[in-house]
Amino acid sequence: MRQMARKQVLVQLDDAQVAALDRIVGAERGRSELIREAIDLYLQAVDERRQDLRYAEAYRLAPENLDDDAALRALQVWPGR
Repeated sequence: MRQMARKQVLVQLDDAQVAALDRIVGAERGRSELIREAIDLYLQAVDERRQDLRYAEAYRLAPENLDDDAALRALQVWPGR
């Protein structure tokens, strides 16, 4: 994988966060790598959540099956129109 240019960012952590981070950082990687991986996972989760919300809204506006729409309304997990 090609190395991308990096920018140094100062992040302040409290003592408990640093201690917890150090407990899981192995000899093969450092704090920075672990934090980068955690940020990537978080950003991926945020993107997936946004996609899920867009899909849910599209489905709400045009459900594939009207029986599904009625069932979701009955369970009160689908907003009314």
